[in-house]
Amino acid sequence: MAGFTVLVTGASDGIGAETARVLHVRGATVHVTGRSAEKLRPVAEAVGTEPLVADFSRLDDVRRLAEQVAERAPAIDVLVNNAGGTFAPSTRTHDGHEPNFQINHLAPFLLTNLLRPQLVAAGLSLVVNTSSIGNLMGRIVLDDLDYERRRAIEFPAYGTGKLMNIVFTRGIAQRWTGDGILSAAVHPGPVGSSFGRDSWLVGLLYRSPLKRFATISVPDGAAPLVALAERGPDPEINGRYFSRFSPDGRENRQASDQAIIDGLWARSAALVGLA
Repeated sequence: MAGFTVLVTGASDGIGAETARVLHVRGATVHVTGRSAEKLRPVAEAVGTEPLVADFSRLDDVRRLAEQVAERAPAIDVLVNNAGGTFAPSTRTHDGHEPNFQINHLAPFLLTNLLRPQLVAAGLSLVVNTSSIGNLMGRIVLDDLDYERRRAIEFPAYGTGKLMNIVFTRGIAQRWTGDGILSAAVHPGPVGSSFGRDSWLVGLLYRSPLKRFATISVPDGAAPLVALAERGPDPEINGRYFSRFSPDGRENRQASDQAIIDGLWARSAALVGLA
C-alpha cells in the first residue's frame, strides 16, 4: 500500500477504524472521517492525520467534508465508503430524508461524486462500498425512495440501503471505468461493533449474551475491506459484490436490474443537487 492515499468513512470505531489502522501499518497514507470527534481523534492520531468530522445525516456536512478532503488529498487511490448502519425510521434527517436512505446511500453517493476529480487524479482508483447480506431484504421503489407514500420498517429500510450500495457500485462500474475509477461492494460479515447503536432492536441483541454467538470480531470484519483496498483498481473486481472474501455473493435480483441502476443514480443525483 506504500504510495497509496486512502479515505475511510465511518472510521470513528469498528471496522472503519480497524481498516484505517491496518492500511496505515501497511504503508498507505490514510485519512479518516466519522461523526464523533471524540472517538475519531485517537484513530486519526494512530494513522498520523487530522480527524475529519462529518455527520452523514446532514448533507452540508458531506459537502464540507469533500472540500476538506480535496485540500488534503489532491488524488485518492482508494475510497472506502464504510459509514452507515441501521436507524429507527420514525425520524427524519436534518435534510428531511428517511435516515437509512440518506446515511447508507445518499450521503456516500454525494461524497463519491464530489470526490470524483480526486479519484480521477489518481490515474486508477477504487471505490469500496460496505454493503450487507441484508440487501436481500431490500426493495427499491424508484418513485418512492424516501418513503413518503409508504411506511418505512427498520430492517427492510436498512436492507434497501445496503442494496443501494450494490446498485451504486454497478453504476460506478458502468459510468466511470473509462475514467479509471473502479468499484466493488462487500458484505464484511456480522461484526460485533457499534453497528446498530441507533436501533433499539439491534442494540438489544448486540448488548445481550447472544452477541458472542451471532457476531465476528472487528478485525475479522475489517479483513475483507482491507483485502479489497490492497487489491486496488483490479479489473477483476470491478462492479462485483463480495460476501466477505468470496466474489458474487448472494444478492437481491434488483442489484442487476438496469432500470434500477440507471434510475437510482438519476434520482439520487437530483435529490443531492447534482442533476
